[in-house]
Amino acid sequence: VTPFWEAVAQPGHETVVHAGRGEVEFCLRSIGRPPANLFDVQIAAGLAGAEYPAGLASLISKFLGRRTAKHETRTDWRRRPLSKRQIEYAVADARWLPPLRDAIRAKLVEFGRLDWFAEETDSWMNDLNRSLSKNRWRRLLGNASLDAREQAVVRELFHWREGEARRRDCPARRVLRDDLIVELARRGSADPKRIGAVRGLERGDLKRRINDLAEAVRRGLDNPESEADAEQRPREHNAENSVLGQFLFAALGSLCREAQLAPNMVGTPGDIRNWMAHRARTKQGAKPSGPRRPENPDAKSDAPAAYAVPKLARGWRAEFVGRLFDDLLDGKKSIRVGDPDSEHPLVLDSIDPTS
Repeated sequence: VTPFWEAVAQPGHETVVHAGRGEVEFCLRSIGRPPANLFDVQIAAGLAGAEYPAGLASLISKFLGRRTAKHETRTDWRRRPLSKRQIEYAVADARWLPPLRDAIRAKLVEFGRLDWFAEETDSWMNDLNRSLSKNRWRRLLGNASLDAREQAVVRELFHWREGEARRRDCPARRVLRDDLIVELARRGSADPKRIGAVRGLERGDLKRRINDLAEAVRRGLDNPESEADAEQRPREHNAENSVLGQFLFAALGSLCREAQLAPNMVGTPGDIRNWMAHRARTKQGAKPSGPRRPENPDAKSDAPAAYAVPKLARGWRAEFVGRLFDDLLDGKKSIRVGDPDSEHPLVLDSIDPTS
């Protein structure tokens, strides 16, 4: 299908998708370039008043006021050949994308957020490029909380899974789930019996590969190289920051709903804690290195005191909420409950420094 991806990546058109990570990844793996002028309606909708991530049927209902057929929602799309019914269903879904794109784009124009969408698309694409780099094992959920030795186990299990997926010609997560990789790393045992006792590894295909898993764990335990240490995140999430983080996250949710922004798109509790750590380091005089450049995703800063700027402190997120958080923590603004029965019960007040 290389000619197809070449056509998709060719300049001169817009590529409209819904939750297009898989398609973009296929394109990058096939020809090394992304689709041209990508417009992901799921990302755009999160900036235009919808929840994020929202399903296609939900977006069609919200922005177009129409209902779609759902008779193939639970179908097995892995089986080949696809049935005529499956193909018709897929084509019908695709036909909704152009009018949906127009409706969502009109909302972005109304809200003045086209620049936000362009920035978010670039950031999303950069994250995807990094996830396809040689160190994409680092991005497994839960990996950042592990020590260097445990991360080395994650690395080895991840690479084993990638090789096994290529051998079977199937998605890597179908070979071994991400959470099982992290769980095996936490347990830190290369004993096949203890590995086989982990819940989730009772599948026959995995039981037959227990010795391979044990060998991968052993390699990680024996080789906690500096590569595993390189991106250990500073653990500055003390009890005080945890309480403040919960307070700011509650404020964020209220602000997002009032501004018709999806809270999940703006930030998570973890993003808020990272922002707070960044704020503390900045006050101590540390210098941020800025986010990594997509053209060199594995580059390391030469300055040991440098760190990446968290996403709430840059771009449209800083414009929307970062500076407000600063004002709240500096005592320039306060937050209170206005009408508890209102859809937006929290009220922000400016504080008069002379009072």
